[in-house]
Amino acid sequence: MKRKGFWAVVLTASMVFAMLAGCGSASSKTSSSESTSASTSSGTKKIMLSMAARDEFLSTLEEGIKNNMPDGYELDSQDAQNDAAKQLQQVETAKNAGAAAIIVNICDVETAAQVKEAAGDTPLVFVNRLPSDTSVFSDTCCCVTSNEVLAGQYQGEYLAKYFKAKGQTTIKYVLLNGTIGMNSTTKRTEGVLNALKDNGITAEEATSPLACEYDRAKTIDKFSPIIGTVTFDCIISNNDAMALGAIEALKSKGMDPSATPIVGIDATADGRQAIKDGKLAMSVFQDPTGQGKGSITAALNLLNKKDIATDTGYEKDDTGHIVWVPFEAVTKDNVAEYDNR
Repeated sequence: MKRKGFWAVVLTASMVFAMLAGCGSASSKTSSSESTSASTSSGTKKIMLSMAARDEFLSTLEEGIKNNMPDGYELDSQDAQNDAAKQLQQVETAKNAGAAAIIVNICDVETAAQVKEAAGDTPLVFVNRLPSDTSVFSDTCCCVTSNEVLAGQYQGEYLAKYFKAKGQTTIKYVLLNGTIGMNSTTKRTEGVLNALKDNGITAEEATSPLACEYDRAKTIDKFSPIIGTVTFDCIISNNDAMALGAIEALKSKGMDPSATPIVGIDATADGRQAIKDGKLAMSVFQDPTGQGKGSITAALNLLNKKDIATDTGYEKDDTGHIVWVPFEAVTKDNVAEYDNR
């Protein structure tokens, strides 16, 4: 009797354990970053987002995607940590897992063809950074970004108006470049210098361009040593972070940053505050929320074989493969309007 009782207890315990295990697996949720399946237990489809990195702008862009995800879809967001090889692996893994679509904020604009190959036939949207090789675009691949030339153009027009009001048509500038070779760096620089020329300003380099890689700390390191060694009329920066680095460098040398016009791009929270404080002359608003919303909408349009600009609220380029999210000039006169954008 004792032996039978023992086995009865063991059998009962095993049944209870199996029931509990079954309940646990039915109720648990695998996070999107860990799951290798294209669908969740509830049957939702996955869209993978590979971010080059995470900063204020790109994190806001990511939120723009999350806040516009339609019912029936789930976002699998991953950070490539500026590693192009890691990004290719993320894209290929998403494709192999059967992702419905893939959105890529590309680490290296020169690797677009490899990213496209890794994605296979999966609908692919490049966001924010325009690939250098636009031949990758097709019926299953497009880009949602902003026209970088226009960003620089707004800077140039502002500076031309500023110096003309002073009766000055020849200026010397310090140029703070982003990452050399990146489309945004090249086009923003091209835009500002052409706009100065087109508006009757002869612009000359006060020193060779400083490649500060869109980084505030690197700007301080590279700009600080030349302060006091060259004469310049303005500072042109490919983004706000570098402009803010220049402001810090000037202040550390006991110089007033408001005495010389400094222009940036992105109109970040810190950039807008610097405009309000009179330290940054102007910036150019690049809409991260708009780019995020546009990219998820374009991805669904590709998936459903619709025109990529449908329901985005934005226009396409002449090729039909790029959706342009407009840039907007931001000065002390309208900066408050962008606090909740």
